[in-house]
Amino acid sequence: MRYLTAGESHGPQLTTIIEGLPAGMPLLAEDIDKELARRQKGHGRGRRMQIEKDTVHITSGVRHGATLASPVALVVQNDDWKHWTKIMGAEPTDDEEVKRVITRPRPGHADLNGALKYGHRDMRNVLERSSARETTVRVAAGAVAKKLLSCLGIKVASHVVEIGGIKSEVKAYDSIESLAEITENSPVRCLDPVAEKKMMQAIDDAKANGDSIGGIVEVVVEGMPPGVGSYVHYDRKLDSKLAAAIVSINAFKGVEFGIGFEAARKPGSEVHDEIEWSEGEGFHRSTNRLGGLEGGMSTGMPIIIRGVMKPIPTLYKPLQSVDIDSKEAFTASIERSDSCAVPAAAVVAENAIAWELAAAITEQFYADRLDTLIKSIEDQRAYAREF
Repeated sequence: MRYLTAGESHGPQLTTIIEGLPAGMPLLAEDIDKELARRQKGHGRGRRMQIEKDTVHITSGVRHGATLASPVALVVQNDDWKHWTKIMGAEPTDDEEVKRVITRPRPGHADLNGALKYGHRDMRNVLERSSARETTVRVAAGAVAKKLLSCLGIKVASHVVEIGGIKSEVKAYDSIESLAEITENSPVRCLDPVAEKKMMQAIDDAKANGDSIGGIVEVVVEGMPPGVGSYVHYDRKLDSKLAAAIVSINAFKGVEFGIGFEAARKPGSEVHDEIEWSEGEGFHRSTNRLGGLEGGMSTGMPIIIRGVMKPIPTLYKPLQSVDIDSKEAFTASIERSDSCAVPAAAVVAENAIAWELAAAITEQFYADRLDTLIKSIEDQRAYAREF
């Protein structure tokens, strides 16, 4: 499985083309629209979320509600495009007023590095693509992956564990379904109702101060069969692929599995998961400190992965920068921005992880047809129980 995305933040549409899905997988636009709507929610989101009502158009690869195994093309139109048709149009223009050239790079963004890399004197050519708006169709691709995983009995959910230094103290939940239900009804996707209120206040305070705050999100996966991934080569390790997926999301700067960096502060006896065996269940771990991954492969235990999101760098309290043409110092200009996008980023992370898991499964098991893939996964689970 693989996909590409195309489109600019204020262009006419965002597009993704997905290749490698098995034939016969049920897929409806509403499966994807549900995830797109989740991405747009969350306390602290900016005005762009009020402008865009993201829905997907499936333009190929699906017929009568099922995948064909040919490439699936998904399109999400930008409603704001009507205000940007001249500024972002594909046709040549000499009208400098229409071009609205940007020569002032914003700290923390891709503006300056992208201009240096591609030789753009107008940094709108950079910021339009580097915008987190692109995660819209990454979520769409992830929604398709989540649909595939659900057909295989694999469940994915996420929640926010920290915002602006305020940590959730509630760690336990009855099931992954209850985790999803509770956090879906939280404005900050947090399990802890006390921390939730403090997080919301911190977001409001940051907005009032013209500032932004970041946080930590956690993705939980249940139902992955053991042995997915590989210890043989570095580029086939499942945890490596999952880590790459997290840090590929805009503004994410760190990742950890299980107890994560806490492992550096503990002895090995309090880090590694002891192995047990029982009739019917087969091999399992008594704890899950390593987050469901050992030796670059899934263990069959829940996969636990966290990502660290930095504060959004577009501030209403402008930072200092330098104009690339005049070389004069200035205070950075702003585009529309969120004061905190951590709750929405949890949804993006959830879908990014779902994609990598689905891709790893289709790489390892025969996946031309959904029915044979389902049987392969069931056989793997049975084999592991009886090993």
